Amino acid sequence: MSLRSALRRRWERLDARMIAFMSASGVHVVRVALAAVFIWFGLLKVIGKSPVADLVARTVYWVSPAFFVPFLGLWEVAIGLGLLFAVALRLTLFLFWMQLAGTFLVLVLRPDIAFQQGHPLLLTTEGEFVIKNLVLIAAGLVVGGTVARTRR
Repeated sequence: MSLRSALRRRWERLDARMIAFMSASGVHVVRVALAAVFIWFGLLKVIGKSPVADLVARTVYWVSPAFFVPFLGLWEVAIGLGLLFAVALRLTLFLFWMQLAGTFLVLVLRPDIAFQQGHPLLLTTEGEFVIKNLVLIAAGLVVGGTVARTRR
């Protein structure tokens, strides 16, 4: 056996183990990571230390920020706990989708905040913060794909 073929076999075994690990653990890790983000961001809103509180207030301007920012924080903590403990995942994911849909309001209601000079491809920091939620949506789809269907 040549050194090259021995290395190739070792690499293939390692590759198979890595793939097996990712297949077995990936969805769980995504669910826990989402939970951490939602709990962390939510708690920052609840304790009044969120750097996006002003963005939320300027976007949802028809509701008092003193009420809405902590309320949104509690909503996010509830989502995070539901994801972390895999409790009522259908309800948790419904709250998740509603919250994420709401984050895109800034693009529609306050494009002056999200885009540089109104140009839809030139994002501001706030615009980037909102657009990154596409990744959270994709992760939510992965988690949602694991929720078992009930038979009637």
